Amino acid sequence: MYKLDFYIIKKFLGTFFFSIALIISISIVFDFSENVDEFIERDAPTKAIIFDYYLNFIPYFANLFSPLFIFISVIFFTSKMASNTEIIAILASGVSFRRFLRPYIISALILSGLSFYLNNFLIPKSNETRLNFRYTYIKNAFRNTDKNIHLQLDTNSFAYFESYSAPTDVGVKFSLERFNPEGRLTYKLISDYVKWDTSKNLWTIQNFYEREIHGTKEIIRKGLYKDTVLNMKPEEFSRRDTDVEMLDYFELNREIEAEKFKGTKMVVFYEIEKYRRFAFPFAAIILTLIGVAIASRKVRGGIGMHLGVGLLISFSFILFMKISQTFATNGGLHPMLAMWIPNIIYGFLALYLLQKAPK
Repeated sequence: MYKLDFYIIKKFLGTFFFSIALIISISIVFDFSENVDEFIERDAPTKAIIFDYYLNFIPYFANLFSPLFIFISVIFFTSKMASNTEIIAILASGVSFRRFLRPYIISALILSGLSFYLNNFLIPKSNETRLNFRYTYIKNAFRNTDKNIHLQLDTNSFAYFESYSAPTDVGVKFSLERFNPEGRLTYKLISDYVKWDTSKNLWTIQNFYEREIHGTKEIIRKGLYKDTVLNMKPEEFSRRDTDVEMLDYFELNREIEAEKFKGTKMVVFYEIEKYRRFAFPFAAIILTLIGVAIASRKVRGGIGMHLGVGLLISFSFILFMKISQTFATNGGLHPMLAMWIPNIIYGFLALYLLQKAPK
């Protein structure tokens, strides 16, 4: 039985790594052909293209495509075994179907564990180099298009911008409010705009009007210029959605807590990323079981029939995950539920297909 286990594990991992290497090679060729004009126009160094961009491109896209190609690999070599009547011979020799699944599950666990490590620790660091390269040589400067930005700076302080310009670090129509522990307003400031002063590392408020409220008394001041320290940085307003991919597991958890405190809209994006990193590796196990259940039956269509059904299921899984992610972003669905719904539904599908698989 150990020979059979190693035989299947070798086929599983060998087919997976060969197919993922093939698709990554093709992806690099297409990506280079698409971006070569930007590389030339912006004088991107050859060393940076190879080592900063494409060397870090490989683990990111290999992990991104891994569930799909785990599924295709299982379909491919298992259906080939079925067409060669190897599976019939294995089951006829007295090996139970459950025992036959063991090497598949071992291989899927190895790849899932690797994917979990890559998702949470290795890839975020490589993404930092890769994305910084993209922002420098491929993508244009970031522009913040958000309107009516609300932030909680600390327990009792709240800030508001009508809009914020990331290239100039200027916030338009700024207001700041402070409340006492009982919830009564004690301070309010309104200004035409605020600007980050890089030399002083603080905010400059211009053309402002402020009120200090002490019970029934108020102190009102007006001015053209004022420096102040606020619990916010200009980097908070120039983040791209992909910046979350630079955070490892511990950094991501800290960032979620910080954004929850400030009450920003980025919380849902960070939580989606957090739960995706857990659900994504688990999907590899589910798709492996579905692949074995489908491909272990010998049919007249052979490998082509199995691959066709397999591709339909895999793409429907990816589509379902994207739809549930959209509901979490725009429809109020909890991010954890959104990321795990596809796994739950296709997990039941896997159990059903395993019951129907040839024994």
